[in-house]
Amino acid sequence: MLRRRTVIAGCALAVTALATVATPAMAEPSNSSASSSAAPSPGMIEAMQRDLGLSADQANARLANEAKAMNTDAKVRATLGEAYAGSWVSGVTSDSLIVATTDASKAGAILSAGAQPTIVARNLAALDAAEAALDKAAAGAPASAASLWYVDVRTNSVVVLASDTAAAEKLVAASGVDKSAVRVERSSEAPQTFYDVRGGDAYYIGSSARCSIGFSVRKGTTPGFVDAGHCATVGSTVYGYNHVLMGTFQGYSFPGNDYSWASVNSNWTVRPWVNNYSGGNVVVKGSSVAAVGSSICRSGSTTGWHCGSVQQLNASVRYSQGTVSGLTRTNVCAEPGDSGGSFISGSQAQGVTSGGSGNCSSGGTTYFQPVNEILSVYGLTLVTG
Repeated sequence: MLRRRTVIAGCALAVTALATVATPAMAEPSNSSASSSAAPSPGMIEAMQRDLGLSADQANARLANEAKAMNTDAKVRATLGEAYAGSWVSGVTSDSLIVATTDASKAGAILSAGAQPTIVARNLAALDAAEAALDKAAAGAPASAASLWYVDVRTNSVVVLASDTAAAEKLVAASGVDKSAVRVERSSEAPQTFYDVRGGDAYYIGSSARCSIGFSVRKGTTPGFVDAGHCATVGSTVYGYNHVLMGTFQGYSFPGNDYSWASVNSNWTVRPWVNNYSGGNVVVKGSSVAAVGSSICRSGSTTGWHCGSVQQLNASVRYSQGTVSGLTRTNVCAEPGDSGGSFISGSQAQGVTSGGSGNCSSGGTTYFQPVNEILSVYGLTLVTG
């Protein structure tokens, strides 16, 4: 097996040194601009039925009306100029477009365009300027002063949400914004950033060792990831590639087996991805077992992305900590810190990195713990795309 360089007993490929970590995975935006007349995907209609309580006909009508509203709003906005104060749709199927204006003489033009006019005191430029002033004032204000603030075109105001309304009022005063343009509301809302759980990315066990994520999973509604057992101790705290608190190990087995799983907290979103260390992701679509001789690739936080082939199945390996059975042998290289990282063949998850010999400079042999056994033992479901 590869010698460990860590204070954690049995961590075959974990390392204590902080290596360069992977960048956070980002959902890639589409570069295509679909025509507003294009039929919506079935997945979108189904999601709207589920989340918005609509029928399929209502969902289709809503999308069509909203596409029309976008075009109408663009034309009206150009006509109104500085008198434009925002717009919004209303109705179950978004069948009514309301356009706000500071100039009552423009109401006819709005009606002619097929929208409903409403007369307000402040134009959109004034609201945006107020929001920008709050941005500047918030830079030096305590976090309690506001959790968020936004332009609300429906009420023709800027809304400030805060758990401490007195502190929020001080923020508004410091900004120099006209108080009549701002509404302060008490709120317990506390926005936070979200991070992706992705195969091959680094994670840290407490403050002493680094391993690599295997695959995203769920146990019922609890999200998490599977990994090598030698990286884990039940209850051990896990931190992500960015050293943000991630979760805790819920189960592990080593030696005998070399598997574990950890649950993750609400800061993290499980994704059906494996980091290919070339700026992209490989999508996991299942976990069908690859035959001997099949090509296979591995992702890990020390050496990145490397490929080879499956050599043998059901290998028993004697590490210094004891024997691990049921591993798959490959000629893919790996090094300390790659432990737990994803082995994938095409789009099919195969297993998590256990140990091996050699390195990625001279070549080597690496073993992985099959993923299907981990899923079965802990009652987990693989996250697929």
